[in-house]
Order: sequence, then structure tokens, then C-alpha cells
Amino acid sequence: MNKIIRFLPLILVIALGAVLYRGLSLDPSYTESALVGKAMPDFALSTVNNANKIVTKADLTGDIVLLNVWGTWCPTCKYEHPYLVELAKNPQVKLYGVNYIDERLAAQQWLTNYQDPYQFSIFDEEGLLGVKLGVFGAPETFVIDHHGIIRKRFAGAIDTRVWRKEFAPLIKQLIIEKKQEI
Repeated sequence: MNKIIRFLPLILVIALGAVLYRGLSLDPSYTESALVGKAMPDFALSTVNNANKIVTKADLTGDIVLLNVWGTWCPTCKYEHPYLVELAKNPQVKLYGVNYIDERLAAQQWLTNYQDPYQFSIFDEEGLLGVKLGVFGAPETFVIDHHGIIRKRFAGAIDTRVWRKEFAPLIKQLIIEKKQEI
């Protein structure tokens, strides 16, 4: 019994090392979403550029959609933005924004200064849509299929490398699925 007690600290250190090693091997940009595979949640919010125009989840249905959560307060969003401007030229997807917990005037100025890549940007001033989506911060991007089902959630900035690895294969698959239904 005395010999086992001597080795107890060593066993605990080895166990702790295994747990820490497992944690270091995880992808920090990957976060599980309870909404993947489920319908886009209901909402009715105005757009950034028009406080009188109310949009709902029905406005995001019918096409393959990228829903990008952004904010003027987010430095990573500024890094990602030029790539989104290029991505908006891709006719295979529709790019929509969710301006998350921000001020309308600041968001309008941002879109004027840095170019507006979005079909429209939802103004989520209080973060209510963000809460429904399970948003932790910005940027986050959701892929929504033509039936309005969330197929992917990605936390972090999108650039060429991320697009090719994380998004392009799924978009290709969704295009095939959509064509098969026609």
C-alpha cells in the first residue's frame, strides 16, 4: 500500500499531461453548434441600411447562403472583410451579414468605407439573433442550404485557405444536392 502512495503523484502527473496534450491537439476555431442540421431560427429585424425594411428567415431561403456575423468593433472582421468582398462575386452563394451588437451609424459607415459585400446586412443591435444562433463573438459564418437548414458554423476569419478547406467542399456538395432536386 505504501508503494502505491509513492507512485500516486507520478500517476496524477501522467494523467494531467494526457489531458493537457489532448486539449492542445484540438482546433480552437472549431466549436460545435446545436443548430447544425436544424432550421434557421425565426427572427424579424431591420437591415443596417434601412431601419424600415424588416427581414425574416424567409428572406434567406431558396439559395445557398453564407450568413456572416460581423461588427465594427471586431478587428478580425476588418481582416476578413476584403475576402468577403471577393467572395460576394461568387454566383454560387448569396452572402448576407448580421451586424452584431453594434451601432447602426457605425455599421453604415463601415459598409461605405470598406465596400458592402452583402445582399443585405441584418441589424442585430441587441444581439437577439446572435443568441438564437449561439454566437460567441465575431466573425462567425453559417452555411445555410436552400431549404433554410444550417449546415455549418465556423468561428473565425475566412480567407482563401479557410475557404478551400472548410467551405468549398460543402458548397460543392450543396450545389449538387440542389441540382438533384430540380
